[in-house]
Amino acid sequence: MLDLAIIGGGPAGLTAGLYATRGGLSNVVMFEMGMPGGQITGSSEIENYPGQGEVMTGMDLMASWPEQCQKFGLKHEMAQVEKVTKSGDTFKILTSDKKEFEAKSVLMATGSVPRRAGFKGEDEFFGRGVSTCATCDGFFYRGKEVAVVGGGDSALEEAYYLSKMCKKVYLVHRRDTYRAAPSTIAHMKNADNIEEVTNVSVEEVFGDASGVLGLKVKCNKTGEIRDLPTPGVFVFVGRNVLNAPLKQEDGTFLCEMSPNGEVVVDLKMRTNIKGLYAAGDIRIDAAKQVVCAAGDGATAAVDIIEYLG
Repeated sequence: MLDLAIIGGGPAGLTAGLYATRGGLSNVVMFEMGMPGGQITGSSEIENYPGQGEVMTGMDLMASWPEQCQKFGLKHEMAQVEKVTKSGDTFKILTSDKKEFEAKSVLMATGSVPRRAGFKGEDEFFGRGVSTCATCDGFFYRGKEVAVVGGGDSALEEAYYLSKMCKKVYLVHRRDTYRAAPSTIAHMKNADNIEEVTNVSVEEVFGDASGVLGLKVKCNKTGEIRDLPTPGVFVFVGRNVLNAPLKQEDGTFLCEMSPNGEVVVDLKMRTNIKGLYAAGDIRIDAAKQVVCAAGDGATAAVDIIEYLG
């Protein structure tokens, strides 16, 4: 039986694995289907992680984390967890390849994924001009015009990133004001090839067999339709938490959840189910920052060690 099963291999899961193994737990497994590191590995520029003076990519930031954790005994199970249940004091973890594991404690650190905006053509052209990763796909639009949909920190940061390689960036937002930090807004406004297209709603992205040809937006005040001639549309309108493994056969969740599907935890990352913890983007009121997720993981692991003590 595992001392601790960590579901998710991002900053929260990796840090929890480091603290748990270094703190004395001998049988800790992190379940992560892909390469450890989490969603942050897709970020183009990080300059606010403490101790990192140089601007770096998310991939560079996370590169050394898995090796450090595994040095103390963290095991990596390359499997997707489908369901977490509890019987008595024992948790059962079922993976997509139908393996079953038992654990004394579980940390949910599955994080979140980009949310779709829901406009016409978004699904049809996803991967053929519509993207949620500027780092992954920005290269294909070097010297061309692109549109970024959203008004938060991620949207503005990625618009600025794209402005350095693209001819022009349309920043499309449904409001007149942004939900980003003042420093991020100032950073974006310093780029002379970003055109702010605000107070509009996206009507549709259109194209043909070759991919996206443009984006139609409607002014919220006048109703006027405008065509933005862009072959690339990048969508950054928030994130959905990955809570599916906690859903039980009867449709309820294993632990208390918020109306938005986030796991309700206390200051020690404990849920209302004894031995079940949550850290990072999946929990309520998460700041959705790497340093905060790492702190969550450390906080949870310290309490898990005491709980199993």
